[in-house]
Amino acid sequence: MSAFPDPAAVLPHRPPFLFVDEVIALEPGVSAAGLWRLTGDEWFFTGHFPGRPTLPGVLMCEAIAQMGAIAVLADGAHTGKLPLFGGLDGARFRRQVGPGDTLELRVELGRMSSRAGKGSGKALLAGEVACECDLMFVFVDA
Repeated sequence: MSAFPDPAAVLPHRPPFLFVDEVIALEPGVSAAGLWRLTGDEWFFTGHFPGRPTLPGVLMCEAIAQMGAIAVLADGAHTGKLPLFGGLDGARFRRQVGPGDTLELRVELGRMSSRAGKGSGKALLAGEVACECDLMFVFVDA
């Protein structure tokens, strides 16, 4: 049993839009890391693309954001709040990700206030960067 929380216990997301399977490192309010295991049965692989299933880059950014939300919400300073995307900068896609792959998601939080925050993250495939981006988020009442 993991010493870290189940992602569904921290995030309001639910399948098919919960992309973090396991938290593997967590420093609440500072950083978090986790895994997303892609089985090939995910809804988006059927149409993106027939004959060459590829994880959409925007969903890698969402997975990174969900990992960041775990770091934010595990802190307790934002109880009753929900971090929503306020912006996405510098997104770069460097590796194709497909069925059977496991992404390691890493996020470090930056400046935070009671209303908003920033962070940066990466999705790694076998230790190589598949996606990286900077996140901005705003807090709304949950």
